[in-house]
Amino acid sequence: MTRLPTRLEKKLAEYFPRAREREKFVAETLEQALDSLHSTDPSVPQAIGGTLHLFTDGGSRGNPGQAAIGCVLSDPDGNILEEHAERIGIETNNVAEYRALIAGLKLALNYLPNRLICHMDSELVVKQLSGEYRVKVSTLQPLVEEIRELTLQFPDVVFKHVPRADNFRADSLVNKALDNE
Repeated sequence: MTRLPTRLEKKLAEYFPRAREREKFVAETLEQALDSLHSTDPSVPQAIGGTLHLFTDGGSRGNPGQAAIGCVLSDPDGNILEEHAERIGIETNNVAEYRALIAGLKLALNYLPNRLICHMDSELVVKQLSGEYRVKVSTLQPLVEEIRELTLQFPDVVFKHVPRADNFRADSLVNKALDNE
C-alpha cells in the first residue's frame, strides 16, 4: 500500500485509533474517489487534470448598465468542456469582468486541473490580480478576495491578458445573454 505523509497518518490515527479502521477508511475513500472519475452526476468533479484554459468576459451596456458574464472552459486542444452565460443585473464593466472570472473558476473546480490558465481581455483585472496594479475601488475588493480564495483550490493558476479577438467565445456569450431580455 502507498505510504501516506506523516501529517495525514497522525490525523487518521486521531480519528481511527485502530489500524484496521484506518485502512478500511482509506480504502473506502479511495474507492469512492476512483468511482467518481466516471460519474455522470454533475455535482461530482470530472477529474480531467492536466492544463485547462478558461476564457472569461464580462460586460455592461452602459457603465453601470445591464451586465452579463460569459465563461468558456476548454482543454489544451481547444475542445470546449463547458460554457456558462448569465445576466447579472445592473453592474459596471469591471464588476462584470470579476464576476465572470469567479463563475469560471467555480466551473473549473469540477475538472480538477493541475494548471488553469485564465484568459481575459481586461488588462486591468489581470494586472490587479497579478499585483501589478492596486485595487483602488473598494467595491471590487470582496470580488478580488473571493477570487484569491478560489485560486487556493488549484495547484497552479495563471492570469493572462489576451486581445478581445482571442476571447471571442466568451464575448459572444456575454452579448447573447444581454440580447436575450
